[in-house]
Amino acid sequence: MSESERYLDYKRKKISFGSDGNALMTLVSINAVVFLALIFFRIIFYITQTSETFFEITVAPWVKMPASLSQLAAKPWTFLVYMFSHLSLITAITNMLWLWAFGSIFQSVAGTKKIIPLYLYGGIAGAIVFIACYNLIPPLKPQLASAGLLGASASTMAIAVATTTLTPDFRFFRMLNGGIPIWVLTVLYVIIDFAGIAGAGAAYNFAHLAGGLTGFLFVYSLRKGNDWSAWMNNVYTWFMNLFTPQLQKTKSKKVKERMFYKSGDQKPFVKRSNITQQRIDEILDKINQKGYNLLSEEEKSILKRAGEADF
Repeated sequence: MSESERYLDYKRKKISFGSDGNALMTLVSINAVVFLALIFFRIIFYITQTSETFFEITVAPWVKMPASLSQLAAKPWTFLVYMFSHLSLITAITNMLWLWAFGSIFQSVAGTKKIIPLYLYGGIAGAIVFIACYNLIPPLKPQLASAGLLGASASTMAIAVATTTLTPDFRFFRMLNGGIPIWVLTVLYVIIDFAGIAGAGAAYNFAHLAGGLTGFLFVYSLRKGNDWSAWMNNVYTWFMNLFTPQLQKTKSKKVKERMFYKSGDQKPFVKRSNITQQRIDEILDKINQKGYNLLSEEEKSILKRAGEADF
């Protein structure tokens, strides 16, 4: 079992479905709220016996990102809103299941502050490529005025590829002959995704591929020491501090490792760090802030011993 897998096993004991700071839950909740709002309007139109075409003309354009640059200039918010919006129940459920499957792993290893920026990066990359396809590829230009992008597929693809790149040795169902490698699940997801949009056009395929490439580059850059999510988190922190001016920023003091002597058959004066719940919580907080890969060897060792001892 790899260290990342060992950490994930231990982390699952600490995170609950509604834990504070669960960014993945925030993403799923936003998608759910937007979907329910759109369903509400559809029901209203159905009760008033308004045609489905009227819904497509009046409501859908407010969340669907148009491929036409002139239409996009009139509705710039759709550049971001589209990646949280779904009109199909099956598509919404499918995207959220895949998002949760890959996102829970990514969040556990990389921390809670990177998944939302990655989601946005994937969606933005997909939007740019989608617009470029309809504006630059001659066979698609006749459909430019009516083409639009909707759904979280590009963002989910970014998280799926990023998770696979970050933890290539992770396996599902390890009790079954060693488990199923995560890359198998990723390939299955890509096949299902492309099969679902087979009739929609090449622009959608390229948009989702752009999201996947963004996920790979995100992790590649992170390993090089460049965190693409840092500026987003800094802006968010600055914005939230505007509403809490009385909040005093306290610098966390470095907690020294508590050392204890063990008696018995050990040689005298041999020190070993004692595993305490406080120390484990400090390590988990560091992972939530910076990610598992930035732990020191000592901290990884403590987490490994805690997992083995079922602390």
